[in-house]
Amino acid sequence: MEKKLLITEKPSVAMEFAKVLGANGKRNNGYIESEKWVITWCVGHLVTMSYPEVYDEKLKYWRLDTLPFIPKEWKYEVISNVQKQYEIIKSLLQREDIDSIYVATDSGREGEYIFRLVENQIGIKKKNRKRVWIDSQTEEEIKRGIEEAKDLSEYDSLSDSAYLRAKEDYLIGINFSRLLTLIYGRRVASQINEERISISVGRVMTCVLGMVVEREREIRNFVKTPFYKIIGNFGDLKAEWKVNEKSKMWESTKLYNETGFRKLEDAKEFILSLQGKKAIITDIKKTKQKENAPLLFNLAEIQNECTKRFKIKPDETLEIIQNLYENKLVTYPRTDARVLSTAVAKVITKNLNGIAKGYQDEEVQKYIKKMSEEKYKTNLIGTKYVNDSKITDHYAIIPTGQGYENINKLTELQKQVYKVIVKRFLAIFYPPAEYEKVSITIQVENEQFSCSTKICKNEGYLYVLSTTKAQNVDKQSKNDEKNETIDSEKSNNMELLKSLKKNEEIEVKNYETKDAETSPPTRYNSGSIILAMENAGKLIEDEELREQIKGAGIGTSATRAEIIKKLEKIQYISINTKTQIITPTQKGEVIYDAIKISMPDILNPKLTASWEKGLEMVAKKEIKAEEFMQKLEKYIYTKFDRLVIKR
Repeated sequence: MEKKLLITEKPSVAMEFAKVLGANGKRNNGYIESEKWVITWCVGHLVTMSYPEVYDEKLKYWRLDTLPFIPKEWKYEVISNVQKQYEIIKSLLQREDIDSIYVATDSGREGEYIFRLVENQIGIKKKNRKRVWIDSQTEEEIKRGIEEAKDLSEYDSLSDSAYLRAKEDYLIGINFSRLLTLIYGRRVASQINEERISISVGRVMTCVLGMVVEREREIRNFVKTPFYKIIGNFGDLKAEWKVNEKSKMWESTKLYNETGFRKLEDAKEFILSLQGKKAIITDIKKTKQKENAPLLFNLAEIQNECTKRFKIKPDETLEIIQNLYENKLVTYPRTDARVLSTAVAKVITKNLNGIAKGYQDEEVQKYIKKMSEEKYKTNLIGTKYVNDSKITDHYAIIPTGQGYENINKLTELQKQVYKVIVKRFLAIFYPPAEYEKVSITIQVENEQFSCSTKICKNEGYLYVLSTTKAQNVDKQSKNDEKNETIDSEKSNNMELLKSLKKNEEIEVKNYETKDAETSPPTRYNSGSIILAMENAGKLIEDEELREQIKGAGIGTSATRAEIIKKLEKIQYISINTKTQIITPTQKGEVIYDAIKISMPDILNPKLTASWEKGLEMVAKKEIKAEEFMQKLEKYIYTKFDRLVIKR
């Protein structure tokens, strides 16, 4: 009798598939076999790229005359400590009674790569091969994935992209690590008092190191600039002066910015010029504002959130979310999307009902109850939370509404992270928060003072996400010198402002100066650097290029945490365990300087993001893999020629 072979990425995932498929047959060493199914698993990567010395013994030694190394035909080998599982999969793929292969490794580029490496190493491609693509490990999703499995060939472009990513990292890492070590290694070692050192260069890693070092130097070289604001006390009202076109200070060199003077004496002189002049209310604006709940979590956002809340590293967060995924509690974690697909939105009540019935958390049940009592709409179609065009492989991370039989297996931290995901999900069904804002403009001759206050009239989604309930919510206006705007929105009374009338004269008590100063940029923490990597395209100054690589960041959702981890491991950066603040080490800074003078473009997000965009274009069949490879090889040869000649 012919059987079907299903291959997963992990043993635990294989067990879930076996359960759903009713494959309760004999469990052998490394696989499960029933009447219809044989289910086996990888244990992460089983096959890897061979080191240069496998191609040629001479390449074991780092010498300029052997560089650059770019293989014409690539070699791969089985990883020694997983040889046994590889042989098991090989024997299963070679069985005559296996007529179909279902690939159920993780639904993404890396999962695709894991299987394709094994398949190519074994050399069997004759059999019927299907790709299982799922968004969660719930029973219905596994069943759907198997029923709707497409021919594996439909994912060939994704496979091409995965192979290219690996080749790119391999070639950039090996060639430029060796080259820069040979050119600058001794100099760098002497600067940090080490006998010898190897300079590690990576397509993504080096760019991230650059971001950290450059931010640190911005902070280090930052010189605070003091300036002086003018505050008017009008009766019980405080208002801040701001220059306008009719002001006598318009385009004056005495001003630091539109609200501040460079020198205290000039500010005091300006105050004297206002004495004895009437103050008239020239404008009153009363507005109502609405604020919707934030978008759902993708991996970068939840990593940043967990760093802020729990002071944990991004790789720890990913491990937690992966665990929640494998316990059927949340959807696929390695996603860049913050929205849902239309198809998922249509059946979203399943998730809500599941949470209501199964999640025994008092706080969450309170939110569910309010939704029911207030009859909040659950139809998300047409809202900003549903957008098929902003989804590539997977939609946002949301609770499945299932898996609650596993919740007691979780650690306390895992439970807390799950609750954060649930609350963000529930918030999108709540109405927007509603604010009332009153803004006042006061005219003193040709000079203008302004103030405003804002209160929350209806907390809406804040009932779920805010720790503080309907209170005076103040969102200060952002200027170049953040944290230096007068908090007039809090200090002024709403009822007082509402009682005032346009063209009314208002009492002038006095004017005073307020000391202010510019603030340096903040250091990255292990969460904010992940967000910065995701949004690296926004750092590119060239507008046309920025638009071209829109959506391309540095690295992928699946790899960013590992890059941070590696930079810390090789001691290029240091991460404070309590605060998660990132600083470069002396070693990291010296290596940054060596790279800066030799190949500064690899430090620029522009190059890394454009490569990432290229890989995405290969996956989408917009360019051929050969074209990408040709450009990569050209880059390496050109860079080598320049660096060796320069030397």
